[in-house]
Amino acid sequence: MTSLSPAEPARIGATPGRLSPVQWLICAVACLGFTFDLYEGLMLPLIVRPLLVDLGNLAPGSREFNLWAGLLFFVPTAIGGIFGTIGGYLTDLLGRRRVLVWSILLYTSSACAASFATSIPAFLALRCATMIGVSVEFVAGITWIAELFPAPEQRESALGYTQAFYNAGGFLVAGAYYLAVTYAERLPSIWSAHQPWRYTLFSGLIPAIPLVLIRPFLPESPVWKEKKLQGTLNRPRFSALFEPALKKTTCVVTILVACSIALAYGAMQQTVRIVPGLPELAHTGVRQIEQTVSRVQLFQEIGGVAGRILFVLLILRIAAQRTRLRIFLGSALIVYGWMYLFGVTRSLTQLHVGMFLAALLFNGLYSFWGNYLPRVFPTHLRGTGESFAFNIGGKTLGASAALLTTQLVNVIPAYDAGHRLAYSAGIVATAACVIGLLVSFHLREPDGNLLPD
Repeated sequence: MTSLSPAEPARIGATPGRLSPVQWLICAVACLGFTFDLYEGLMLPLIVRPLLVDLGNLAPGSREFNLWAGLLFFVPTAIGGIFGTIGGYLTDLLGRRRVLVWSILLYTSSACAASFATSIPAFLALRCATMIGVSVEFVAGITWIAELFPAPEQRESALGYTQAFYNAGGFLVAGAYYLAVTYAERLPSIWSAHQPWRYTLFSGLIPAIPLVLIRPFLPESPVWKEKKLQGTLNRPRFSALFEPALKKTTCVVTILVACSIALAYGAMQQTVRIVPGLPELAHTGVRQIEQTVSRVQLFQEIGGVAGRILFVLLILRIAAQRTRLRIFLGSALIVYGWMYLFGVTRSLTQLHVGMFLAALLFNGLYSFWGNYLPRVFPTHLRGTGESFAFNIGGKTLGASAALLTTQLVNVIPAYDAGHRLAYSAGIVATAACVIGLLVSFHLREPDGNLLPD
């Protein structure tokens, strides 16, 4: 197997030590995409409770409420995962740039359209379209950045720092929701009402504006383009992921990504629904509760940024991939167990600390996979392989943890809905960490530092 030439950066006007204007532009677009990936993804945890109350007249904590909450978390993510896998195939077939741009336009327009939904099924359908776009964009962006930097250290740093912008989306959506809750009455009405969750969804249209302006200046991945022009780019096949050379790698990373994503869908994204039951908020109004929800989200995103930075620091000090993974999974086993089984329902302060630490570890894991996966799949299967791991493993298997948590809450013995939800999330998160640690013994160490050809 041949490796990429260190001279590759010259084709787009850069050296391994400096970024060309084109590289800066591509990184900026990837940062924009990563930012609004999370922006769109974290809307649902913030708005699901008022949305179900407004559109379905459902009582929070009821069985029907829990069922719809689980379905809204799981179904769009699972469908996004299935279609996102196809998007990964298209990334290898049609090119990184084209797929990335159209996926961003898809999730921004569908999120905006969802702000006008008049029923839960209509919102669910539009949410599915949003998650399809998000699932496709992430893989296309990771592949594009990885192929842009053949120098190993520069590639690892670029992937780490651009993914750090992923958490900027969390800050932005927390701020957008806070503003929507605070100033909803001053905004133009939607369907003759001023519901904050609708304005939050509408704001998802923002990234489409700069993208349309800069699209003509974006080049294709030089690695993919050269192979395409030379006729040496093999046609991607899903079956190739399960041939002897890649079968074990595909299965192991799919399971491990599923365990990692389960921490978000089975635990973290359910946490804001615990907030109204906290002792400090027993005598506060609806607006104050929703503002507190946005502040909790802010602590989560501060932890997320810390996790991305911690991962970059680990890159410089720990070379073994298994060791990096086990540090995050082992720490998550302790933090998630303490947070949901003991601390999160006791006080707002413990919830803030818990969300910070939980987000730190989850985002460290997410950065790990963004850096690891491009190094174990060849060029013609890079998008397909990454997409299978993230979308089938993470967005389908991992996201099913949301449905598991919201159904387990119906049978967990506890004296109120907040405690039942916390215990359910703790059980699911602990199981995910244990399974991940066991499977990590089979994780393959990449061959060398360069991307496989």
